[in-house]
Amino acid sequence: MSKSASEFARIALPVVDLLRAPDGPRDRQLLCGEAVEVLDQDQGWARICAAKDGYQGYLPATALAPAQANSHWISAPASHAYSAADFKSPEVAALSLGSQVLVSGREGRFAKTGQGYIPWVHLTPMDQRLSDPLSVAIGFLGTPYLWGGNSRFGIDCSGLVQVACLACGIACPGDSGPQERQLGTLLPAGSAYQPGDLLFWKGHVAWVHDPNTLLHANVHAMAVALEPLEQAISRIADQGDGPVTAHRRLPQTG
Repeated sequence: MSKSASEFARIALPVVDLLRAPDGPRDRQLLCGEAVEVLDQDQGWARICAAKDGYQGYLPATALAPAQANSHWISAPASHAYSAADFKSPEVAALSLGSQVLVSGREGRFAKTGQGYIPWVHLTPMDQRLSDPLSVAIGFLGTPYLWGGNSRFGIDCSGLVQVACLACGIACPGDSGPQERQLGTLLPAGSAYQPGDLLFWKGHVAWVHDPNTLLHANVHAMAVALEPLEQAISRIADQGDGPVTAHRRLPQTG
């Protein structure tokens, strides 16, 4: 890669894969409007660093647009951008929770943005966050499992944790290993489970939905699904992935 002075940009597509190498495997995904630092570019590829978590990787240079100060973010699990301020008009893009846009005006129920007309009810100002990460994660129930996925259209276990935490203003790494080391407070073994707690295994993380149930994106269901907690712990151990390695509790928000 040819080295050049770094610059800042934003993601121009609804969802783009962040690759380990040009034409390599997907490590994570970035969403519309998210800010990135462009470290270098060569032969149509850009090596970037994501502003939200410091994750580095490669994506097509065509996925980038000039940086801008976005005004709102998608706070519904998913939304559509329409070609006109009319819910019967053709959709021009599907946007996941966490996508960021610059609102330039309002027409009735819709915000005018560079991506199209988005329902106001799906938008929240950039300086406002939600208050309950577990409720955000529950909004992803039924989302297809996708390794490295970060959107309502496909997500993995650590992506589900990150999108819910960031929506509530909790800084969060992109992968389960750093999440296990950095998120919340480590609880002693045998601590009672509370809704919103996180359980970690080697290479996996799940939300405690209630004292008897987990919520997680998992290959067993190939979706974000609810699963009896003790059954999940036994199943994961039986498939060779070992015991729970950490039980952590997030800080209160809101």
